[in-house]
Amino acid sequence: MNEHPNASANGRTLRERLHRAEVELRDQRERVAELRRQLPRDTPSEDLVFEELRDGRIVPVRLSELFTDPDKPLVLMHFMFGKAQTQPCPMCTMWADGYAGVVEHLSQRLNFAVIVAGELERFDAYARERGWDDLRIVSAADTSIKRDLGFENEEGGQMPGVSVFERSSDGELTHFYSVCAFGPDGGRMMDLLSPVWNFFDLIPDGRGQFNPSRSY
Repeated sequence: MNEHPNASANGRTLRERLHRAEVELRDQRERVAELRRQLPRDTPSEDLVFEELRDGRIVPVRLSELFTDPDKPLVLMHFMFGKAQTQPCPMCTMWADGYAGVVEHLSQRLNFAVIVAGELERFDAYARERGWDDLRIVSAADTSIKRDLGFENEEGGQMPGVSVFERSSDGELTHFYSVCAFGPDGGRMMDLLSPVWNFFDLIPDGRGQFNPSRSY
């Protein structure tokens, strides 16, 4: 840990304790990532048909077609919009603002798309407003994928999260991993996918009661 030369003896002691905890946290993150990599890659997935807006027209697009590069896995971000979620979620908006800034880097290792359950024309207008020009967006409103993976309840309520799929050389699709941002204890299961929370954790008052807004 970088120490300020004017730090008190008590401050140095507490910072050393913090440093040890941060190292332990780093190591635990590595252990969790390794456990995730050990998941079986044998869960078949149906080649569902979604909808995508291209040149002002809604066209069908299969899950398999979201693999722009078939040799790379596909990451689908579940955005809370559609059905019971009539307005784009502010939290998902904050996350997507971040994805839009790094999608070019992500594409070096993976295929990436945002999946909603609502009207594409309306959401596309919102995406353009936000500057998400490089994010691929599809609607799964007419499929069961969100319900099957636990991102939609019986009333059409939407949940945020992430799903990872793979495509084999013979075209077989498999589901590798999914997690909902709302964990069994109330949430914070996707904090590492947004820098905002991690920045707030650096400051003396922490993240407090902050909730994102679509505008400030």
